Amino acid sequence: MTTTYAALLRGINVGGAKKLPMAALRTLLEGLGHDHVRTYLQSGQAVFSAGHGDEDGLAGEITRAIEKQFGFGVDVIVRDHAYLKAVAEACPFPAADLAAKQLHVTYFSAPVGPDRFAGIDRAAHLPEEFRLGDRALYLYAPDGLGRSKLAAQLSRPRVTKGLIATTRNWNTVVKLVEMTAETPEGAPGGAPGG
Repeated sequence: MTTTYAALLRGINVGGAKKLPMAALRTLLEGLGHDHVRTYLQSGQAVFSAGHGDEDGLAGEITRAIEKQFGFGVDVIVRDHAYLKAVAEACPFPAADLAAKQLHVTYFSAPVGPDRFAGIDRAAHLPEEFRLGDRALYLYAPDGLGRSKLAAQLSRPRVTKGLIATTRNWNTVVKLVEMTAETPEGAPGGAPGG
């Protein structure tokens, strides 16, 4: 029995640091014994099938392999299709009515409680808003993530201490649900002759 997962890599191919070509990432994942490996964009999303391991174990394996092969550390979160789909479906904002640049999900490596965010003055950042989900945070930023003052507050070390946190826009959130839903036989380059 295999499970399809997405690996979310934090902080690669941004601003000239931590260069990791997607072709090299695919080769690395295949070298770890994973099947039906695909990547999405250059910012660090890979989808693969594995017949072994749990999410944290797989994330650790990928992190160690990247460090060994490329010489730098990368934080990795691995999540399966069911989780990614549940996060997308639980979105508290009207995703269908918003531009993808206005809605983001930050995935966390562990559950987060409201106490981490107690020091943030929500009213001072309106109309920007955030809501917590299952190991995830939904951020509505009408002017985009790059201009969001609330996003800057949410990413401060006192909020994310002890966690891996990586953010994706809504297009990527939806695409990862679609990619992890595909059967291995339907995956590009998956089955023989495919």
